[in-house]
Amino acid sequence: MATRDVENGPVLGTPDDFPDRPKRGGRLVVHVVIGVLVAIIAGGWGYVMWSMTGSSTGAASQVVSFTVEGPNQAEITFDVDKPADRAAVCRIRALDVNHAEVGSKEVKIPAGEGSKRLKERLGTSVQATSVHIQYCNLV
Repeated sequence: MATRDVENGPVLGTPDDFPDRPKRGGRLVVHVVIGVLVAIIAGGWGYVMWSMTGSSTGAASQVVSFTVEGPNQAEITFDVDKPADRAAVCRIRALDVNHAEVGSKEVKIPAGEGSKRLKERLGTSVQATSVHIQYCNLV
């Protein structure tokens, strides 16, 4: 059995006993690729969020108020801002405590007025806890 006389030195050796670590290159390329991927994902997410605001559809909507009028009915008051020469269709939804849809209705807004305040009543299958506008699109 071969043994080494280590005297008072470390058992695993000193740093001088080992060869230098090879230089690693190419980290800049990896960081650039990761940066480009992050920018693409962030841009895509930004586009999705922007397209859901309604500004791309040309008809912007805003909920003014809603009331739940018992287990079978809800009412919503909302504003729609659209070009005066175009008609629009808005879909309103009622949700329950578990965020499940319990009622919906499509509202047609004829051409002729730009901004309009509407009050709509919709039937629900169970008691609703919220009412909102899912979308408003020009037709």
